[in-house]
Amino acid sequence: MHKVITPRLIPVLVAVAFSGGATASGFQLLEQNASGLGNSYAGSAAVAENASTVFYNPAGMTQLKQIEVSGGLTAIKTSFDFTNEGSSVGSLANTGNGNNGGGIGYVPNGFLSWGITKDLFVGLGVGAPFGLRTKYDDQWIGAAQSTHFDVKTININPSIAYRVNDVVSIGGGLNWQRIEADYRRLVSVVGAAGGTTSPLKLTLEDDSWGWNIGALFKVAPSTKVGVSYRSKIKYETTGKIDISGPLRTYSADAKADITLPDTFILSLTHAVSDRLELLGDVSWTGWSSIPKIDIIRASATQNGAAAAGTTAQVLDSDFRDTWRVAVGANYKLNNDFMLRAGVAYDQSPVKGPSTRLVSLPDNNRTWFSLGAQWKASNSMTFDLGGAYLYVKDAKIDNNQITTGATSPLTNRGRVTGNYEDSAWILGGQVSLAF
Repeated sequence: MHKVITPRLIPVLVAVAFSGGATASGFQLLEQNASGLGNSYAGSAAVAENASTVFYNPAGMTQLKQIEVSGGLTAIKTSFDFTNEGSSVGSLANTGNGNNGGGIGYVPNGFLSWGITKDLFVGLGVGAPFGLRTKYDDQWIGAAQSTHFDVKTININPSIAYRVNDVVSIGGGLNWQRIEADYRRLVSVVGAAGGTTSPLKLTLEDDSWGWNIGALFKVAPSTKVGVSYRSKIKYETTGKIDISGPLRTYSADAKADITLPDTFILSLTHAVSDRLELLGDVSWTGWSSIPKIDIIRASATQNGAAAAGTTAQVLDSDFRDTWRVAVGANYKLNNDFMLRAGVAYDQSPVKGPSTRLVSLPDNNRTWFSLGAQWKASNSMTFDLGGAYLYVKDAKIDNNQITTGATSPLTNRGRVTGNYEDSAWILGGQVSLAF
């Protein structure tokens, strides 16, 4: 991400919320509630069944009671299992496959909706719309590209909604978002069969503002249509890069600009009967906002090796815009219990093996979800949801060797192989209505 470091950092830099792990394609986190998890988040912008609608579509607050509070926690277990297929990494050859880059992360969330009048509502949401964590062995074949990513984001979202009439409601909000990133790799002579290594650590942080809007249409007593949009958010991250070891030692400031993608959601819910409800969702994410990123030295290195203001590296992520489609159903067993199910297909922004990152070994995925809801009383509801994400095997052939260069900072080897990826998600939520 910044400075003299691997360009692969940046996309993932923007990653993990509250130490969570990415589950939607790229490094997006959809897990802002557990009630939607059981439906693979089908109908997310139209459901409006608790205060978490502040995130998915603020206009949905007009469907709630005067005061509603919702909070929950989601656990995410990811698996990124690499198999080497002829990587060219010099002194890191025969150091192993990294021992699975996945792990367990936790994503909390909290929301409040308050009706000022019958038709005017305000709300507040706290969550994290992006996230990722990858961690490999300190010594492995891809260690010159990445050994560790731990990026945390927090998003605070004050919102307002207004019921125009019985059919149309509108809403919007502001988003204050903060990022803190910790990225590590090895500086190694990858062009040689043997040699020494030095650990590199990069820390970056920034906060910025964005906005979101939405509309909800109650087109029939049993049918709702929701649309929502979240803006791009531009960060001007700053931080520090340190290398300390036998191969090289220095410290310098770093900076890099990155624009997180905007998102659009179109949702539908339809009550077939008093017991059965069907849900659908089509969403778009503008990942092409990250075509490449320039990593700049904000200060001279201590040993004078490089001047301030020079480009340390260019990240050619070549991300593409993506689509996600989800369908789901809710079935009421009785007045107290409801069962949920959902399936979704989620397209990856990674175009192919040459631009796939060891820090983001992403590929197209399919969601399979189940959930249940218990209405403990007229004012208290509990939700539990779970999902398994089947991810297509991800081929990687990422060449970060610069022809004719011998510097361990520019030659990070060529990682060639295959990733077997998957994820499990389990979330719980309690909602109160007054």
